[in-house]
Amino acid sequence: MTDNGDDIPRPQWFLELTESAAASVPSGAPATEPTEPVGEPVGPLASARTAPDAEPPDEGALARREFARVLGEFRRSAVLVPFDARGSLWTADFNGVRWICAFSDEAALARFAVARREAGREWTYRTVLGARLLDVMVPMLPGPGGVALDAGSADGMVLPPVVGIVPDEVAVDLEETGTQ
Repeated sequence: MTDNGDDIPRPQWFLELTESAAASVPSGAPATEPTEPVGEPVGPLASARTAPDAEPPDEGALARREFARVLGEFRRSAVLVPFDARGSLWTADFNGVRWICAFSDEAALARFAVARREAGREWTYRTVLGARLLDVMVPMLPGPGGVALDAGSADGMVLPPVVGIVPDEVAVDLEETGTQ
């Protein structure tokens, strides 16, 4: 494989981050006990902390928060985007949406090549920040577009052309949200 990209570090995905955080604590370091907050909580968290019968957050809110975290991580990460035979970004059309295929690392791209039975050829790719894919490259696609990360993988995900993921002017759900 050939990297024709900028000198951007490879993405640091979730398990790697937690493993490196755990490894940074020296062995034999004293365990710290949680301390009580100073003073009374104020603001929107006050009622959640002090109300004994407060309802737990709904699953939808938790899922949206988790997706926002994953999206933020993607936007800050460098991903690999292979080129097709014409020298364009590798894309796939599905249900009227053009998906830019991006990969978290060379191993994920290699698995994609094997699945396509094209592992014997050289794959040229560029390293691109996720934010650049969503904010610059997706709007350049003809029609609705999004990003498929680690396509064909059980760990893959799609970032569809909706408000909050791609720029509003190329999002396909503007009518539903009333933001037009």
